[in-house]
Order: sequence, then C-alpha cells, then structure tokens
Amino acid sequence: MKNPRTLLCALLLLGAAACGRNAETDNDNAETTEPRNLLYGIDADNYRTETGEVGSGETMGGILNRFGVSAAVVDRLDKTSREIFPLRNIRAGHKYTAFIHEDSLYAPHLDWLVYETSVTDYVVFGFHNQDSVSVRKDCKEYTLRRTKKSAVINSSLWGAIMEQELPFALAAEMEDIYQWTVDFFGIQKGDSFTVIYDERFIDDTVSVGIGRIWGAKFVQSGKEFYAIPFRQGGKIQYWEADGGSLRKQMLKAPLKYSRISSRFTYARKHPIYKVYRPHTGVDYAAPKGTPVHAVADGVVIFKGWGGGGGNTLKIKHPGNLQTGYLHLSGYAKGISKGTRVSQGQLIGYVGSTGASTGPHLDYRVWKNGTPIDPLKIPSEPAEPISKENRAGFEFVRDRIMAELNGDVKPEERITQLDSLTLPEAAAAPITETQE
Repeated sequence: MKNPRTLLCALLLLGAAACGRNAETDNDNAETTEPRNLLYGIDADNYRTETGEVGSGETMGGILNRFGVSAAVVDRLDKTSREIFPLRNIRAGHKYTAFIHEDSLYAPHLDWLVYETSVTDYVVFGFHNQDSVSVRKDCKEYTLRRTKKSAVINSSLWGAIMEQELPFALAAEMEDIYQWTVDFFGIQKGDSFTVIYDERFIDDTVSVGIGRIWGAKFVQSGKEFYAIPFRQGGKIQYWEADGGSLRKQMLKAPLKYSRISSRFTYARKHPIYKVYRPHTGVDYAAPKGTPVHAVADGVVIFKGWGGGGGNTLKIKHPGNLQTGYLHLSGYAKGISKGTRVSQGQLIGYVGSTGASTGPHLDYRVWKNGTPIDPLKIPSEPAEPISKENRAGFEFVRDRIMAELNGDVKPEERITQLDSLTLPEAAAAPITETQE
C-alpha cells in the first residue's frame, strides 16, 4: 500500500475543490470513484484527526511541538508562511485540526495541521518527507439557498432586520440599492419591505453571509419602490418597475447609520447662542469619525475653517447645485480645493468642530446660490433601460415581481442575468405602423 502522504499529494495536484463551488457542479463533474471523507480538502479516512482551540497566550510553535514537530521544522514553517499567513497571527479561541498518520512501528506523525482564520477561511500547514513544509490558504465550500422574506418596520430598517433575525448584511445591501430613492431617515412605523436573496450556508446549517439580491419591494408612506436587477452597460444594476434607474443624480443623504437631529428652517433656536436664527441645512447626529460621502459628482471649491461651521467642505455640482459639509473632524485623504469627486466617494468624517454641542454633520445644499431643503431636492434619474434591452428587462421584471408578490414555480424564477432566453413573443422586434 502506498504511503498516505504520497496519495494525498497526488490528489491535491489533481486539483482540490474550488472555494464556494456549487453542489450541482460537484455532482455533474463527479468521477465514479469510491466516496472520500474530505475535510479541508484532505482525505480524512487516511488519518486520525484531533481538534482543539488555540488557548490564551498559546503559540503555533507550542501547538506543533505537542504533535512532535521539531523546533527546526517550526522555524522553517515560520519562514515559509510569512508571506501567506504569519504564524504570529493565530488568535485564542480559533479552531485547529491535526491530521496524524502512524508508521509501520505505530509511531504518530503529523502530516497536516489546519487552522481556521474565520468561519469560512482556513490555512493548511503541511509537513512532508525530508522535513519539507508547505502552506496554503483555502475556504470552505458553501451552498446557496434562495430566500424570500417580508417584514413590517416598527422603528428602522436595521431594527426590522434584527427583529426578524435576518442576516445583518441584508440591511446594508438594501441601503446601498435604495440609497438614491428611499429616505431612510424618514422611515415611519408601518413601512415594509419584501426581498429575495441568496444566503450562503456551510454544512447546510451555518449562515455565512448573503449573495445576490434578486429583487426587492420597499413600501414607504404607501408608495412602492421596486428594485429589479438587470445587466446594462456591462454591469448589473437595479431598476424601477418602469425601467427607470434607481440611481439618481444625488444621494438621499451623505452618510449612513445616523438620525436627523435638526431640520431645515428659518427660525431655529440656536443651541449655543440661544437666539432664533435660520438653519438652512439638515443636522445628522452620528458618532465622531462616521464616514461622510459626496452626494453627487463635482469639484471641491472650499476646504477649510468655516467659522461656526468648523472644518468645512463645499462641492460644486452640475445644474448650479452646491453642497456643504460642516463640523467635520477631518478630511479624507486626497481631498483639497480643485479635487474632482465622484458620487459616493469618501470626503471626510463626522466631528464637532466649530459652534457645536456634539458630533454631527450639518449638511447644506444651494441651488443658484439660494439655500434649499436637502430633504426636498428633486433628483433626475440616471439613464433608463435602453430600447434594445426593453424586452429582456420586462421578461426579468415580470418574473421577479411575480415572485415578490406571490409564489412562483422554481422553473419560472430568474436565476441568472446573462444569456437570457426570451419567449418568441417577447423577443420579437417591435414594429411601428403608421395610420
């Protein structure tokens, strides 16, 4: 019988399973060989395995020494792994698994030690003949589970996500999709959403994040906002039901995860000066250091001290629009007068400089030099679905909306957005007739 290590090396050279491959692909490509008990890409049937957790203050050298690995080999492994995973980076509480074989005299030898860097990722340390070592990073296979969830909001989107025990990443993804359209600072009790998404699972039980969002419907103050994925211009974006882009000229707000502490008014009692005076902006209360982003493409026309506004940035945008960001604690790297910025670009951080009682962002907008309420800015959408893509978009839209609003057969679901095969009626070109 061949040495188990030789067999294993041959198997690895033939190719280990790719990270995150689909279970269906595994079945399609499976060879008619005897089943193997693969663990971290290693045939565990050839080994005795031992698992443990890194203890407080424990080192990789100490763990390996317990399995009979000499100090010289540990030193060789340390040098080999520096560019891949430095041994000093192991952390208490993380799991490791040792793969041990016994020689003809029943003496144990460590062939592999796997250290889990996260719930999905791991590092494999190999110990081979003539004391040679190897190091490789890999990640666990996962399966995708298509899920549809609905929720009524009682306080906030994040609150609803937590109440329904949905993946936290879902809130961030939905905020990114709807950041031009839905006023997340104006959410009221009774607003709701429905979303279809892929959730990643390891061993079919442990959730490790989400994949693509296949569609969403957000209801705010009785108005429905659909998000339909479709590829146009070489990338997948989200579109309204009528084919308009969800992306608008300006973001709804320049930061996330905050609350409005003061609104646009011409008669606000100043919290410091105690007199009534105009406040032609919106105050977003947020922790110091919260990232602030440009709401639209433009050019920085002012960076510096703004008196009571403290550290201030002003950006000029197309359409005779100008935005201001006051009380910043600091500016993003590379931001200076004359810098061109793009929508969503990091420009600074929330602070409390100037005349301020606490950390917040005073956000202002001017149109032709006149202050306007940032919460009431009309914003033109980006380019809509093109005429040549209309049939394909409507094919996707109708099926996504049907799934959002009810139950559809699995074969009627949209599961990929490339190489769509349209029904002949939908694919037929539209001809115009003159009367």
